[in-house]
Formats: sequence, structure tokens, C-alpha cells
Amino acid sequence: MSEIVTKDASKEQVFYATILEKGMFFGLGLMFITFALYVFGIMEPVVPVDQVANYWAMPVHDYLVSINQNFLHWEHVPTGWSWMKLLAKGDFLNFLPVVILSGVTIVCYIVIVPGLFMRNDKAMGFIALATAVILTLAASGVLRGGAH
Repeated sequence: MSEIVTKDASKEQVFYATILEKGMFFGLGLMFITFALYVFGIMEPVVPVDQVANYWAMPVHDYLVSINQNFLHWEHVPTGWSWMKLLAKGDFLNFLPVVILSGVTIVCYIVIVPGLFMRNDKAMGFIALATAVILTLAASGVLRGGAH
């Protein structure tokens, strides 16, 4: 028979998990709320709900060009973080919980860094800090890769 090895979680691991859990529940709850605001027509969308199916098969770039031509009439196609200008529209408000769910990991890394350095775990402290910085830069659009 194999022996089960158990190890207590560190304070940082528990702290990380606690923040991740709360952020996940907050983001999930907000997702239900923003979706209800959109689907029940409480907030006007950019693309009318009855026309959404017309855009499902389009690649992202073509979709953005099309909604810009048909609904937004902006000088430039909305890319990057420009969706934030559209948070008053029901369909774009749904992006907010996705950002929160994506960004909670960054917050988790940032909050455990001081504890890692306090207990003299410098390697993990630097790794957590570097991870938070890289994720933040990637989310900001500063780091770009691929054919975008």
C-alpha cells in the first residue's frame, strides 16, 4: 500500500486561494447580472439582440469592422481596450466580468509577494512578482505577439 503524504498549505497559498475564490464568485455573479441586463433589454446593446446571430460566424476582425460600419460609425475600428468606451451598452458591459475573472490572478500574485519576501523565500517572491508584471503588461496590450 502506498502512504498518503499530506502537507499543510503555506499562508501565501491559502491567501492566494481565498482571493481567487472571492474574485471568482464576484466575477461569476457579475457575469449573471450583466448578461441579464443585456438579454432582457434593460441596457441597450450596440448590436441588437435579434441581429447577433448574423455575426457569429465572422472572424473577430471582420466582426469589428462590420459593427463599426453598421452601428458605431467610429473613425477607427474598436480594438484593444477601446471597448471600455462602450460599457454603457449591454453587449459590451458583459466584457467587464471577463476582465475581472482574468485579472483576479494578477491580484492574487501581487498580494502574496510581501509574504514570500517576509519569510525569506526570495526566489518565489521574484517569480510571483515577475508573473504579475508580465500578466499585467500582456493584459495592457504592451506585450504583443503573434500576427495581431
